Amino acid sequence: MPVYTLPDLPYDYAALAPVISPEIIELHHDKHHAAYVKGANDTLEQLAEARDRETWGSINGLEKNLAFHLSGHILHSIYWQNMTGPKEGGGEPLAADGVGELAEAIRESFGSFAAFKAQLSKAAATTQGSGWGVLAHEPLSGRLIVEQVYDHQGNVGQGSVPILVFDAWEHAFYLQYRNQKVDFVDAMWEVVNWQDVARRYEAARSRADVLLLAP
Repeated sequence: MPVYTLPDLPYDYAALAPVISPEIIELHHDKHHAAYVKGANDTLEQLAEARDRETWGSINGLEKNLAFHLSGHILHSIYWQNMTGPKEGGGEPLAADGVGELAEAIRESFGSFAAFKAQLSKAAATTQGSGWGVLAHEPLSGRLIVEQVYDHQGNVGQGSVPILVFDAWEHAFYLQYRNQKVDFVDAMWEVVNWQDVARRYEAARSRADVLLLAP
């Protein structure tokens, strides 16, 4: 039985238009995300076979494949939930909308929402090759940090928990925005689901013992 399954979208293909076209959402979810789910399951089977046969010649490649596909599955699963229709999402998180703790954490960690927005936008738009811009909760300091994720899994703090992710792979925008990644990143702010981000922030910071480091 497959260990990982493709989650359903929380909205229909057209829900994020005009920021993201229905065609992109369908291809991105049904083809690209599905490929990462299949890749993670296939790699687990290959690792099980390697254990049974005690043949370890391909262990480096298999472990890299598992990290790539599993991280792709996780990040995309967050990505879909991080977005909502332009009429419901976007703007700045505000206490009046019930996300005051998230808004305050952003101010404490980055100085202002504008400074945070500029950093995450730049991180997403300038990630070399394929990757992501990520807002994450870092448990050692309790702060929010911005990370650049190369491919799906590189260049991240090991204990950090992603709470808002911007997909900067070309398959996320090229059919609509062509090579204008910056325009896509700018438009993404119109569909951020701050309610979802706030729930993820609260869950992340409530796990005080997520890293059991020596005193």
